[in-house]
Amino acid sequence: MNSSAIAAGVACYVIWGFVPLVFQAIGRQGVSAWEILAHRTIWATPVALVFVLLARQWPQVVAVMRDVKVLRLLCLSAALIACNWCVYIWAVNSGRLLETSLGYYITPLINMATGALFFRERITGLGKIAVGLATVGVVIQTAALGHVPLVSLVLGISFGAYGLVRKQVAAEAQTGLFIECLILSVPGLAYMFWLESQGASHLTASPVTATWLVAAGPITAVPLLLFAWAARRIPLSLMGFLQFIAPTIAFVIGLSQGEAFTPMRALSFAFIWAGAGAFVYGAWTKGRTLPRPA
Repeated sequence: MNSSAIAAGVACYVIWGFVPLVFQAIGRQGVSAWEILAHRTIWATPVALVFVLLARQWPQVVAVMRDVKVLRLLCLSAALIACNWCVYIWAVNSGRLLETSLGYYITPLINMATGALFFRERITGLGKIAVGLATVGVVIQTAALGHVPLVSLVLGISFGAYGLVRKQVAAEAQTGLFIECLILSVPGLAYMFWLESQGASHLTASPVTATWLVAAGPITAVPLLLFAWAARRIPLSLMGFLQFIAPTIAFVIGLSQGEAFTPMRALSFAFIWAGAGAFVYGAWTKGRTLPRPA
């Protein structure tokens, strides 16, 4: 098995797991979720462009820019990922890391459900058990919080819908990411210039804040590149296991920062983890029957 691809897969999920600490550091400088999102898209664009040029995909970028149908899909996927990013940034700076963790635990199960609904992909018995356990976990989480865990559901559904749309985009990962960032950087730049005109921008507040804001770009683009590279070279079953690294790290960070973890919330996570375990086992048994990627 390709050890470099495994390392890349682990690295991307570890980065995603610790990303909340970066956004919290930026938030402590007084930067709002909207401003962080704007800088995230602005500074991710040149990084994504470098990836496109290294992969020699500029001709594909030009072709996609001329294809109205593909551009519409990428506009939709850009809106979905922007929604996901903004809710995530707001949540990690509002003491809701455990809710973000829950959201990304249920994301692969949402992907499974959308695959069955839109692409008629067959859900195995284990898959149905996994979805059922996760559903029970969300219901218990609702009772524990006293309200529907909207952060978790918005993160899971928006990322699941993003994957659904991107599945239909006839473009490589680097090309799609660059065009999405390009689309989002337009309102991002407009918002940044408006903040500057109002004297409310944090980019020029201090060198430390500026460094954090610019760093949001590569922190966004690099793990996506690592993910795309690894996913093509290691079995689906292994990627299915690795994807739970990030929410696990976020869960531990949330606990270490003193977020409330009542017995009811613990029970809800027990059901979610059981569902995740069933999902991983199902992916592993399925992966054993598939040929290894070249």
